Amino acid sequence: MTLSDVDRFEAARPRLEAIAYRMLGSSSEAEDAVQETFLRWQAADTGRIEVPEAWLTKVLTHLCLNQLTSARARRETYVGQWLPEPLLTGDPMLGPADTAEQRESVSYAVLVLLERLSPNERAVYVLREAFDYPHREIAEILDISEAASQQTYHRAKKHVADGRARTEIDEAEARRIVEEFLAAATSGRTEPLVRLLTQDAAAIGDGGGKVPARARAFEGARAVATFLRGLFRPSDAKRALVGGSPDFYASTANGEPALVAVVDGRVIGITCLEVTPDGIVAVRSQVNPDKLDRATARWAAEGHEEAPLYAF
Repeated sequence: MTLSDVDRFEAARPRLEAIAYRMLGSSSEAEDAVQETFLRWQAADTGRIEVPEAWLTKVLTHLCLNQLTSARARRETYVGQWLPEPLLTGDPMLGPADTAEQRESVSYAVLVLLERLSPNERAVYVLREAFDYPHREIAEILDISEAASQQTYHRAKKHVADGRARTEIDEAEARRIVEEFLAAATSGRTEPLVRLLTQDAAAIGDGGGKVPARARAFEGARAVATFLRGLFRPSDAKRALVGGSPDFYASTANGEPALVAVVDGRVIGITCLEVTPDGIVAVRSQVNPDKLDRATARWAAEGHEEAPLYAF
């Protein structure tokens, strides 16, 4: 393998990682898939590959399809609820964000909905919606007909749309929403939270069996508000559980307002708020430490010298 072959792969790496993350919902699994793609690129007769980008995308996509198939079996034995790994704003693995469709395709809410799709539906949706691949190229990548690609895309898009109007939020608005949410959650009363939530709001957490998290979601504004009121009530037992007193910061993750909990520089939880014109419809908390390593590294790299919104 020549130096130019390595350079060509490295030039493609950011796009490949962004595709794999959207496909798999995990940065570590995405990195593994991209590394395996590189190994296959190393072993290939690259001089005979006419369009390296197309070749790499096809190999990566099929690796992700295989991973998704095996992941479904693993998630049947996963402890508690499985949620994707959230990525903090600015993480290059989030990929392109030039259009509303691209930003929507990597939102935390949509990553959760993508779990409902078959592996092929997920691949077509990601390649078309987030990376604007024409159906002719998607058909070649997946070894299907162009008509099948179009049908699969429309079916996937219908599943993802789910009839709910979402709201695009800038960073200033996201911070305001998180501040209001945290003030309500730490008020010791349920009513301020109920006013922020939609009537069909749900709260769900992923602890991966390593951090306590309820196996089933809380559903309905009052049930969610009652749960959150108790969750944000400080106690020595909770501090012992997380290894110290967490500080809470307003941020954004996958384009959604996010509350980040940090203990001694380590991100121990990211709570993403799905916001609609009617209020907060979902509160999704990722507390599985295996899914927070990348967020911790990014948090440390960014510094964050500002005072926390709340200290537990």
